[in-house]
Amino acid sequence: MRDFDGIKIHGATIKIINAQQAKLCTNYKNTKLKSLKTNAVICFSEMCRIKHLKPYYLNIKIDKKKPQNRKTTTNAFKYRINQEINFLYCKKQNLNQQLYI
Repeated sequence: MRDFDGIKIHGATIKIINAQQAKLCTNYKNTKLKSLKTNAVICFSEMCRIKHLKPYYLNIKIDKKKPQNRKTTTNAFKYRINQEINFLYCKKQNLNQQLYI
């Protein structure tokens, strides 16, 4: 990643003059990576919602023998996925604001 002239970010080489500039570049790169990971998790969660799959991070323990309990479990999964997607979109918005500041 590093060469003698500076740091490569998105194919462009940036010359670093002092440590403060290096810190700004590192913060930008880390924020960009967090944003990309958040986008991937949003895509995964939306696909789980569309295909009616249970993501690995949802654990709701209800006895599934009665039809009422199965319906409650299904609704709880839908609600939890929707809440997770809303949270991720808020996180994405916050990361985008940090990138443009």
